[in-house]
Amino acid sequence: MMGKTIAVLGAKGGVGSTTVAVNLATALRAASGQPTLLMDLHLAHGDAAVFFGVEPRFSVLDALENIHRLDETYFKGLVTTTKAGPDLLASSNRPLQGTIEAMRVRSLIEFATTAYRYVVLDCPRADATMVEAIDAASTVVVVANQELATLRSASRIANDLRLRCGP
Repeated sequence: MMGKTIAVLGAKGGVGSTTVAVNLATALRAASGQPTLLMDLHLAHGDAAVFFGVEPRFSVLDALENIHRLDETYFKGLVTTTKAGPDLLASSNRPLQGTIEAMRVRSLIEFATTAYRYVVLDCPRADATMVEAIDAASTVVVVANQELATLRSASRIANDLRLRCGP
């Protein structure tokens, strides 16, 4: 089974992209009854765990740092099951030391799609590695509000994504 990957990206900080990602993952799980994962790709200090009311022991950073160990058992040990339904691979509470290669992120996303029907990615817009990694997504949702600067940014992001990934 290859799951569908949906990346949620805010056009500007504070537009509610994490809220959209959490609600989308919850709705997909409820409507389909299929395994659903929310992956918080804010490598440090993301908020998805707060929305779900959980305190995960492990994070997306643990998965990325141990990508060579990734198998179904190890991966299941990293995710947290939420009362809302979807599983969560949360952001880390510790700061990132150095950088993470886009290929590692892509590998993690691709692995997740073998275990989950739906993988929703909560993506930071300012991290070039994460934006590059969302090439693996089958759908990208750009979240914006009606503020002029946000709309301009959303338009730029959408154009960049079309150039990079096609329509």
